Parts: sequence; structure tokens; C-alpha cells
Amino acid sequence: MKGILAKYIRPYFGQMGYGFVIKFTGTIMDLCIPYILAHIIDEVIPQQDRALVLWWGAGMILCSVLAVTFNVIANRKASLVASRVTRTLRHDLFEKIMYLSNRNMDAFTKPSLISRMTSDTYDIQQTVARIQRLGVRAPILLIGGIFVTFTLDWAMALVLVALLPLLAALSVFVSKKGIPIYAKLQEKTDQMVRAVREDIAGIRVIKALSKTEYEREKFRQVNAAVIEREKKAGMVMAVMNPSLNIFLNLGLVCVILVGAFRVNAGVSEVGKILAFTTYFTLILNAMMSISKMFSMISKSIASGGRIWRVLDAGEDMEVLPEEGISQAQEGQDKAEASARIVFDHVTFSYYKGQMPSVKDLSFTVQKGETLGIIGEIGSGKSTVLNLLMRMYDTDQGRILVDGRDVRTYSPKELKEKFGVVFQNDMIFEDTIAENVALGRSLTQEQIQEALRYAQASEFVSQRSQEEDNALNIRGANLSGGQKQRVLIARALAMRPEILILDDSSSALDYKTDALLRKGIREHYKDTTLVIVAQRISSIRHAEHILVLEDGNVIGYGNHEELMKSCETYREISHSQMGETEAAS
Repeated sequence: MKGILAKYIRPYFGQMGYGFVIKFTGTIMDLCIPYILAHIIDEVIPQQDRALVLWWGAGMILCSVLAVTFNVIANRKASLVASRVTRTLRHDLFEKIMYLSNRNMDAFTKPSLISRMTSDTYDIQQTVARIQRLGVRAPILLIGGIFVTFTLDWAMALVLVALLPLLAALSVFVSKKGIPIYAKLQEKTDQMVRAVREDIAGIRVIKALSKTEYEREKFRQVNAAVIEREKKAGMVMAVMNPSLNIFLNLGLVCVILVGAFRVNAGVSEVGKILAFTTYFTLILNAMMSISKMFSMISKSIASGGRIWRVLDAGEDMEVLPEEGISQAQEGQDKAEASARIVFDHVTFSYYKGQMPSVKDLSFTVQKGETLGIIGEIGSGKSTVLNLLMRMYDTDQGRILVDGRDVRTYSPKELKEKFGVVFQNDMIFEDTIAENVALGRSLTQEQIQEALRYAQASEFVSQRSQEEDNALNIRGANLSGGQKQRVLIARALAMRPEILILDDSSSALDYKTDALLRKGIREHYKDTTLVIVAQRISSIRHAEHILVLEDGNVIGYGNHEELMKSCETYREISHSQMGETEAAS
């Protein structure tokens, strides 16, 4: 929270100070009203001068109007500052999330990051606004009210002062209890966001398998856990208001009793007692506001800590100097300088201490060649792609792209070399053209060319009307094969040096798949193609085929070589194409 205060709130101290001055003036006007009332009752009315009563009454009205005007202006400025602070904070948080490494993303989890972007930033906004609105008004009403009461009657004012240590101790106690509870509440909220996100994304599967009741029961349990945390936090913070009411009402009774005795003794007046009851009400409201601020500050400290952990997350994938690595590996690099992709004894595990996802992986792919990767689920196919694009850093070994270690590329420089279609890739709620361009400076000719070679031109031309070209989120109004062709067009549009297709033709029929591969070979000759596939037909013509099992290489070569040397590859090929066609 200190980091957020220093970086995001401090720049607005000037505006906040201006608002505090306005708020201070309005609050002073509020404090003057009971004092004027006491003066009218005790001093003016006994003189039986109607004009004087009207003048002092006009003074009360003026104070009321000024109080309302200044408080409204100050509240508007407070809301403006709070919204600007939150806008900047949310922008920086979003930017940080966009550049988080995959390892950091795995550590924070996507549902937790969504929660921090939404509910946590909202808590900060509410706290900044509340502190500006009440952070000045409540203390001034409290301290100023006590000061004014001393000028009216010191004996009755001492009753108020005697209550303050008890009220302060109560506020500190409740706040210390509240902060850790709110932190645990946010963790449960993250779990609820995760459940909602998964259920909404998989709603069609849930309905198709008649698992609505099952998922509803799961959500009920998650929701109940959140409610339990909220109830616990609410019960702790709810101690504040009733306790304050008890102390202050007891104090009010004591004030009236003391005042009655002093009026009876002739050392005080009725107007002062009336003013005291009004000041007591102001002080009560001030204490209630302070207690609410403590509650909100407790919540925002927990939220601010969660946000700052993301903003302060270190970069675990730094760009290394090319010179140092080149000199250290000069002997090896000369032999591999012409290769487009080199994996040199690469070992990697997503979680340290666990079994590696890929082990001692080595291969070389030249410019314009095709690498096919095949293997069962969990064999490490997607891990190879993640390492190639430096989504993660290797634990051992090295990866070269165009003769350079991938760790020496800036993220932008490296990613510009790739066109990629992931499994379950994202189609956005926009036109087909914008989904292909994706914010890049592409001409219509480039977009149409990419759609043509992705075998998407035919169905795109059929959707010629503007409303038909608008896609729903995740491409819900496209078939599986149409979505894959739009995604492939997006990857081809910038003519990448390396094209990665991660099981991205599984929804295509064999004819379209063959035409796609033929178009890429003929029109993207210099592009190195990396294909992860489940079908032998998609990779059988590749110069290099990598067969993986549990992260180990069990076969490497072209189709003919693997048919002779790799039993697993031969079994897959026979099961998909038959013995005669597989051997041909």
C-alpha cells in the first residue's frame, strides 16, 4: 500500500490539498451553526429584539448555504481525484499483467489477476474518495466540536474528552483484526472468480453433458465460502458502530445530567445544553464516519497489497547481452549459425523439483524446412513451442533462432519472427478483417492474401454483408474449421519467419488441410514451419518429425526413417492411414 500511496496518490496531493481547504471551510460553517443557535437562545432572545434575532437567523442560513456549497464542491473534487488515481492504477496494472512472464502468470493465476483488476482497484477508489470526503470533515467535526464545547462549558466538555481514549482503543483493535480477515476474503473471491470464469467459458459442455446441477453445487460451495468470510469480516467490523453508540449515548446522558445540575446551580444556560446535544450529534456522526473509514482502509490495505505485489513483480526473463553469450559459445555457434532453429540439450520443468516436461532435447531446423511434432497428450509438444518463443526459460541447454540465443532477443524482436496459432486460440468480438489484422498495420491486400492461403476466402466472401462479418466473442458464430482458418490467416498475415501451428488444423477436412499445407509450401518458401499435430497426414511430408513421449524423444527423422526406426510412430501411422497408405 505504501508503494501505491507514493506512486499513484502523491501526484494528486496538490489537488487534494485544495479540496481539503474547501472541505475545511465547509466543516467550519457546520460547527458555527450550533454555536450561533446557543447564542440566540441565551443572549439574543432575552433582549426581545426581533430584528437582532432575524440578523442572527440570517447568519445561520448563510452558514448552512456555505456549508452545503463547499461540501458539494469538495466532494466533486474528491470523486474526480479518486477516479483519476484509479484510472492510472488500473492502466498500469493492466500493462504489467500484459507483460508478465508465463511463470509469473502461473503464480498469480488468471482469476486472481481479474479480481485485482476489478474489485481490488474499486476498493482503492472508494477509499481515496472516502478519505477526501470524510478524512477532513470527520476529524474537524470531532476536534473542532470538542474545542467549541470547551468555550461553551468546560465541565460538560470534560465528559466528552473522557470518552476519546476508549473510542480510539476500540478503533485500533477492530482495524488490527479486520486487515487479515479482508486479505483472506479476497483469496476466496479469487476462487469464486475462477469458478465463474470456468463455468461461463464451458457452458456449452456443461449443458451438453447435463452437468448444470453439478456445477451449481460446486458454485454454491465456493459462494458459501466467500459469504462465510464476508460474514466474519462484517461481524468484526460491526462491533465498531454499536460500541461507539453505547459510549457516546452514555456520554450524552452524562452531559445532560451535568448540564442540568449546572443550570440549576445558575452557572450555565439552557442554550448551551441544546448546543451540546447538537455538537454531540455531530461528534457521534464524526466517530461513525471515522469507524467506517477504518473499515474501508483495512479493506483497501489488503487490496493495495495484492495490487502492489503484481506491480512490483520482478522480471524473471531478462534480456542477456549478445556479446557475452556469443563469445562463450563461439565454437558451437559457427556450425549452427545458418540454422533457423536449434535446440541444444534442452531440459525444462514447469515446477522446480518435479519431473521435467522435456528432457535433453536436441534438433536443428534450417530456413524453409518443416518440423512436425507428434505425441500423446502431455508428452511435451506445447512445451517445445513455449520454449521456442521464450514463454519460459530453459532449465538446462540453449535455444537458438537464426544463430542467436533466444535470451539475447528483446521480447518484441523475438515475437516478430513468429506467426502462431495456439490450441483453443482467441477470436475477438470484431470483424474478420480486424481479427486477422489484430491492430497491426496491414493493408486490405495483405489481409485478403492471408485469408486466401489459409483457405478462408470462400466462406469469408459468403459473409459479404457487414453484419455477417462481425464475429461473436470466441467466434461463437463460426464453425470449428472456419475459426481455425481465420486464426491461421492471422498468423500468415505478416509473413513470419517461423510459422507455428499448434494442432490448428484438427477441425479441417483432409482436402482443406492438404490445400493449406500446399499453399504455405508454395507461397511461404522461406518460412520455417513448426506443426504440432495428431494426424500423421499433417506432418508426413515434413523434413523433420519429432516423436515425444513423457518429455523424451523416442523418434526423430522424416516419415520414411521413422516408419523403419520408431515403433510408436509406425503404430500411429498404421492406425490412421492403414499399412499400405502409410508405407507409400
